[in-house]
Formats: sequence, C-alpha cells, structure tokens
Amino acid sequence: MASLINSNPWSSHLQSSLSSLSPSVSTTTVSQTLRRIKTPTQALKFFNWAEAMGFSHNPQSFFMLLEIFGRNRNLNAARNLLFSIEKRSNGKVKLEDRFFNSLMRSYGEAGLFQESVKLFGTMKSMGISASVVTFNSLLSILLKRGRTSMAKNVYDEMLGMYGVTPDTHTFNILIRGFCMNSMVDEGFHYFKEMSRLKCEPDVVTYNTIVDGLCRAGKVEIARNVVKGMRKRSGKLNPNVVTYTTLIRGYCVKEGVDEALCVLEEMASQGLKPNEITYNTLLKGLCEAKKLDKVKEVLEGTMRGEGFTPDTCTFNTLMHSHCNAGNLEEALKVFTMMSELQVPPDSATYSVLIRSLCQRRDYGKAEELFDELSKKQILLSDRGCTPVVASYKPIFEYLCSNGRTKKADEVFRQLLKRGTQDPPSFKTLIMGHCREGTFEAGYKLLVLMLRRDFVPDVEIYDSLIDGLLEKGKPLLAQQTLEKMLKSSHLPKTSTFHSILAALLEMHCARESAILVILMLEKNIRQNINLSTNLIRLLFSEGMRDKAFEIVGMLHDNGYSIKIEEVVEFLCQIGKLLEACEMLQFSLRKQENVSIDIFNQVILGLCDINKLREAFGLYYQLIENGDHQQLPCLIHLKSALEVAGRSVEADFVSKRMPKHQLVDKSGKSRPQLRSCCTEC
Repeated sequence: MASLINSNPWSSHLQSSLSSLSPSVSTTTVSQTLRRIKTPTQALKFFNWAEAMGFSHNPQSFFMLLEIFGRNRNLNAARNLLFSIEKRSNGKVKLEDRFFNSLMRSYGEAGLFQESVKLFGTMKSMGISASVVTFNSLLSILLKRGRTSMAKNVYDEMLGMYGVTPDTHTFNILIRGFCMNSMVDEGFHYFKEMSRLKCEPDVVTYNTIVDGLCRAGKVEIARNVVKGMRKRSGKLNPNVVTYTTLIRGYCVKEGVDEALCVLEEMASQGLKPNEITYNTLLKGLCEAKKLDKVKEVLEGTMRGEGFTPDTCTFNTLMHSHCNAGNLEEALKVFTMMSELQVPPDSATYSVLIRSLCQRRDYGKAEELFDELSKKQILLSDRGCTPVVASYKPIFEYLCSNGRTKKADEVFRQLLKRGTQDPPSFKTLIMGHCREGTFEAGYKLLVLMLRRDFVPDVEIYDSLIDGLLEKGKPLLAQQTLEKMLKSSHLPKTSTFHSILAALLEMHCARESAILVILMLEKNIRQNINLSTNLIRLLFSEGMRDKAFEIVGMLHDNGYSIKIEEVVEFLCQIGKLLEACEMLQFSLRKQENVSIDIFNQVILGLCDINKLREAFGLYYQLIENGDHQQLPCLIHLKSALEVAGRSVEADFVSKRMPKHQLVDKSGKSRPQLRSCCTEC
C-alpha cells in the first residue's frame, strides 16, 4: 500500500486502488503504511482517507503523523494536528505528553527553542501532565542553545512544582549540556545530585564527564576519572567511546604521544578501535604535522586491522592539506574519494570551497558550490552537521556579484539542518537589498528573529528603505516594529517616511497605529503628516480613532492644521464632525479663523442641525470671542422658523443693529435684557 502511495500522485484512482487492496482498514495497516510513506503530504492524505473509510484513529496513528510532520519540518501542520486531535477523534483520543514531546523535539531540531518553551507553557496551562521525557526533551533543547539559567529553572520546576523524578538520562543531558557550555563545575554538581537522588550513573554518564573535562583541557583529571570507573562498580568499564574521547583530548593539547599510549591501553583491554577512534587520532597527527605517522597509521589499518578510510578520514586529510597550503593535494584527495566511491558530505565541500575562496579561485569554488546544491548534500543526515560559517566566504562572493538567490537556496538547506550563523544572515539580507529583492530579504529577517538572533541597524535600515522604494510600506512598517523589538530606535525620518507612504496608499488603520507608536516612543511628529492622517481617518469613516489621535497629539504637545481638516470635512459633507473639531479647538484654545466657524454654522443650518449650530455659536461666545459672524442672520432665522425662540433671542441680542430687521424690513428695537437660557 505504501509503495503504491509513494509512486503515484493522490487521486480518486489511487483511492480506488487502495480500497481494493484493503477493503477494511486495520490498525496494523495504518501503522505500517504511515511508517513507510515518504512525504508528509501523502501521509496526511492517506491519514484522511483511512478516516473516511471508517477507521477510528488511535493515539499511535496520531503520534506517527505528528512525527512525520516534525521530521520533515512541517511544523505548522504538526501544531495544527496536535491541537485538533481531540476534535478529530470526537474526544476518544486525549491529549497526552508524548504528543507535545514530539512537537517540542521537532521545534528544537529546527533551532526554534522559543517555540519549544511556549509549547511547554501551553501544555502546562492545558493541565497536561509533563513526564520525565518531557523535561528531558526541554532540557536538551535549552542546553543546546546555551540557555543554562533557563535549564536550571526547568530542573528546579521538575523537582518542585511537578514532583517528577529525574532519571539517568536527565542527568546525562544536564552534565553534557553544562560541560558543552564550558561549565564543567556545574556538570559535576549534577553528577553529585545523582547520588543524592539515588540515581546510578552509567557508562554514558562517565563518558560525558570525561568529554567535558577533555574539552576544558583537564585531560589528566579525565584519565583519572576513567581509572576510577571500575572502583565504583565492577559492572562499569571504559568502552571505545571513553578511550576515543581521551585520545581526542590529548590530540587537542598536541599530546599525540600520550594519545598513542591510550590507543595501546585500549588494545590491552581487549577493545578494538573504530573509525571514529582512528579518525580522531589521524586528525591529531595531522594537526601536529606528523604526516609520516599519519601514513604509518593508515598503512597499518589498511593491512587488515579492520579500518577502512571513510568520509571523515578523507575530510581530515583534506583539512590538513588545506591548512598547510597544499590545496592541490587536497583536491587530489577529493578525486580519490570519488574513485573509491566514498560519499562526500558537507565538510568535504566546505573545506575545499573555503580554501578556494581564500586563494581567490572563485570559479572553481562556485563550481563545487553548485554541485553541493544540486546534490542536496546539506539535507542528508549522513555525515557531520554542516557549519554555516564555513560557507560564509562563498556567500559573500555570490552576494557581492549579483547571485544572492543562489546563495539563498543553499543557505535555506543549511537552516533545515538546524545550523545557525548570524553573520551569514546579514550577508544574504544585504545581498538581497543590493539586488532589489527586498521581500526575500525580509523573509530571511523573520527567520533570523525566530532563531533568537538580533539583526543590526544596517540590516533594518536597508530593508526599510528598500521596501519603501518598492512601494511596500506595510512590510516596511512591520520591519520597523521588529526593529524596535530588537532594541534599536529608528531615525525620526524613518518613521516619517513610512507614515507618508502609508498615507499615500490610504492605509488608515496602519497609519494610526504608527502615529500612536511614535507618540509612545517620543518620536517628533510632523504637522503635515498628522493632518493628512486625520483627514484619511475621517474619509474612511474612522471618526472615533481620528478624535482619539487628535487628543493624543494635543496631550503630547503637538497639533494639526485644524482649519484644513474642518474645510475638508465640510467638503465631504461631514459637518457634525467639523462642528466637533471646532468645539475641540475652542476647548484647547487653538486659533481658528472666524470664517471657518461661520462656514460650519451655515452648513449646519442648511442641513437643519440647529442644536449643533447654536451650540457651536454659544461655545464660541462662552470662550470670549465676540466677533460678529455673517451667518447670524441665517442662524437666527432658522431658529425662529424651527420655533426655538429662546436660542433665536440669544442670537438676536448679539447681532449688530443693522442686522436686526423684522419681516417687513424695518429696524427692530434691540432688547435690553440678555437671555440666560440656551
């Protein structure tokens, strides 16, 4: 069934073929098929097909699909599946810790440790009990990213809040994690914790401590620890890994003679060196420039001592030749690998490409780079984990010569393997900026931030300027917001440029958000841009937001061109808003021409909004402005016609004598008393 799915696109014909193969779908069929399907897309379609055929998915089938998504970095699909399990199974399959553990590990392998931490928090808030496996996964992820303080807190929570007892694997993770972060003393602390919690160390525990000591340069202490293994328990004996670690430790300190002694001791204990042992020793000999000894060891192993040179062996030799400046010899070794059908890995290409770039032979370097990309060697789990920094010279060359897209393709292959390098992110982003592919640069910025790296000001400025140039102000605004979260404060002109572009594209909501952000960050406002924003908000029907921002601007010591806004409101028939804007100006004692008041009051009278017209005039008088308005005759007449005699009398008493005429055209005597009602 899996073979059929793997070799055909999903279709109704394929579904019919599957039905004929297995009219009733069993748990075994689903399990075996999911295990063998190659792509996550096909796996999901088979999963849905089985459900449609009446199969009730169980915890194992859900778990297997989660693992498939995780292995293939389909992390959004994995997350969506996780939180749909209970609904899809009608409550029959309950969420449990192993589902969360699977996605947590997948996030960690993709370098997204923050997502793992968030998922752990979600798990806690949902009341899902965390097991020792959960904590082991989270601790491993945190320590691999150097988050030692967070790891300590998680361990304390494990014991205290959750009451989960750590196992030997927990301590192995802790010891290795702290040792790898140059905190050997902390590693020993957790080794002692094992005795306190009555947790027995195993050979992995000892190998981990020996490794930590050797990395810290304390090789003699590490050798004493190895000697003490048997004293603790007769069952604990050093193994090949133990001795290989010691050999590496001595080689790093250029103690190749001691390393050879350890090799002899290993043989005396009846242990047979493996490929890693020999490759470690050969590397040490190469670095010590004892090439005659390298030849002797290689000849000895190939005479029947059970060791066949592998990829690592050839990489070690090429690295040694490159370091010695013998690039031609290194290329001969590369050719020999092909002849002996030894598969190259990332390290094979990186050492040669880097050396070719150093020699400025970029043509040959790019040729090997293209071969690496075409064969997708970086995506293979075989061989060592690629190091992004090793490819930085070729990235710099390609990005400086208009071929950033080519560099980007390989860089993304490296990211899929979970490897990280902030400088390479910058190299590619700046390359995209130079070539005008700013959106591609923005996507890399997002990936960079998801991996908890902080882009510098140059990256942000280049992307924002380019996105604005390309007419992408929304992306420019999102970039600016990310810049602020990275603790960089953009220039005032940057804010103004983005706001101007947003206004030009009539992005009212986003423009308002940006101005509010500017006020929060104490960024100087531009009166023309502020005025244009208020006009745009009113034209888009966002009156409440318009008045809110006008108030915020005033509270922060800024203003807008109120006369311009009021005239605009009159033009688009929003006289009530114009009236409210003038009332605001009176409350805040803003200077506005009396002609504007006259225009609005006349307009309000024309649309029979007499209460608002009189209210605006009354507030003007209350504010101490007794200038005569040409509109008073019209206002008074409209009030009289509407039967609002009290307001009409109030207006009449403030009119000049030449305006006081009755209906026959004769002058009316001016009233002596002042109306006190409105």
